[in-house]
Amino acid sequence: QVQLVESGGGSVQAGGSLRLSCVASGYTYSRSCMGWFRQAPGKEREGVAAIYIGISTTYYADSVEGRFTISQDNAKNTVYLQMNSLKPEDTAMYYCALVSNRDYDFGCPLHKNGYNRWGQGTQVTVSS
Repeated sequence: QVQLVESGGGSVQAGGSLRLSCVASGYTYSRSCMGWFRQAPGKEREGVAAIYIGISTTYYADSVEGRFTISQDNAKNTVYLQMNSLKPEDTAMYYCALVSNRDYDFGCPLHKNGYNRWGQGTQVTVSS
């Protein structure tokens, strides 16, 4: 059974940093994309970053490019999201997500419909 568990959320002031972690278990850790998404109250869930597992090709939303970094540790089956220069508009529940059997040529999607496994989320709050 696939399980994704996020951690690392919290409250920070604008300009601060947080690192989110997503530990994955119960599946073959290859030919997969892992993505980070966020959802603020009253808004759609939006893709933030994604990574092709093993090859480490990364994808970012324009809103976080240059501030957020997605990375992986294969030995720990863990994907990270390093978030720097945080802004109040980054406040949201952050989720990690997985899609398996993804051909590398198609890249990793940043739309929620591209993923079929989800974690429970971790809250990030950025105050001004």
